[in-house]
Amino acid sequence: MNTPLAERIRPETIRDMVGQPHLFGAGAPLSTLLSKEHAAVPNMIFYGPSGVGKTTAANIIAKQTGMTLYKRNATSAGSSDIRDVLNQSDSLLSFGGALLYLDEIQYLNKRQQQTLLEYIEDGRVTLIASTTENPYFYIYKALLSRCLVFEFKEISPQDIEKALLRALTFLNKEFSLEKTMEEDALRLLGVNSGGDVRCALNSLEIAFKISGDQITLQDVSGVSPRTIFSHDRFGDDHYELVSALQKSIRGSDPDAAVFYLAKLLEAGDLLSACRRLLVIASEDIGLAYPMAITITKSCVDSALQLGLPEGRIPLAQAAVMLAASPKSNTAYMALEQALADVRAGKGRDMPSRLKNNHFFGVGETKDVYLYPHDYPNAYVKQTYLPQDIAEKQYYHYGENKHEQAAKIYWDKIKHKK
Repeated sequence: MNTPLAERIRPETIRDMVGQPHLFGAGAPLSTLLSKEHAAVPNMIFYGPSGVGKTTAANIIAKQTGMTLYKRNATSAGSSDIRDVLNQSDSLLSFGGALLYLDEIQYLNKRQQQTLLEYIEDGRVTLIASTTENPYFYIYKALLSRCLVFEFKEISPQDIEKALLRALTFLNKEFSLEKTMEEDALRLLGVNSGGDVRCALNSLEIAFKISGDQITLQDVSGVSPRTIFSHDRFGDDHYELVSALQKSIRGSDPDAAVFYLAKLLEAGDLLSACRRLLVIASEDIGLAYPMAITITKSCVDSALQLGLPEGRIPLAQAAVMLAASPKSNTAYMALEQALADVRAGKGRDMPSRLKNNHFFGVGETKDVYLYPHDYPNAYVKQTYLPQDIAEKQYYHYGENKHEQAAKIYWDKIKHKK
């Protein structure tokens, strides 16, 4: 039997799926959509790692809504393949419509993605596209704006264990056997899968074939080509790991920084590592070393271009550099305080001198804008904040060399000393 186990037991209902409670749990958006009769299916983009249910979700949506499902993989499908599906859509309108599931959409170029626009705008085709890459970086903006984006997350080891037990029951029935599995073997498969259900099921199928009456820890260990690292054996959310990375860098501990970076990369989570390092460069190092964001961006770009395993090298450079750099969150905290005032409705009326207008109404005083470059040191005192918060100070110079040098300079220019 050549059909992979993951395909043979692919869930046909939401109840059989594991993981993704934020999408398919009670009251979650996709489960709510599927619970409504004759609900219009929006164009969607499923974003997340491999083996977490993106294709399965598309199959279930098509089945429950009565739509004709067409699957294409962007790594092998050309414009003509996609156009063939689109051209058939007119004849399907009276039969529930056509749903095009386009896997790995990031491999389509801009022109190919533009081909989809006309058809999804007039409703002839409903698009569900999936990608393992950040859609905001790889998908044409006009197409992205017409789709809802749903992030699929790695499956926890506990949920993968549920899928494995279901698969073991299926295999026993398929081969008329009554094999059992050691608890340690089940746990190891759940952890070593790295959040990928498909990977776990592939390993189980091989272990099932080579084992005796019971699948042992040794059987499972022997069929793993390499251990796929999971963020931790108890299935804690991966955000705890990226939090540990950030807190280690913030705490100026390069050893802990490279350790947690290594855990992320061993789990294959290149994108999370890149995104978190970029955030850290501005949130925690900030103005104490303004070049940190530029260096980090260069390291991240190199890592994304190289991919794993080579991409780990520039990321290690960025992590150590950030951990060893002076720290300042003054810009970040200034923004947070300003946001609090904006959300509180303060500062609605900006000074007229800052507005881009050339007309003043009857009785309105002309508030002239003074062009700083016309004055010594390109500075002239004038009020920029709205009147109700004119005395607010959001930014406070940090106690580091760079910001203190800037403070000394501006204190002198503004005659504060």
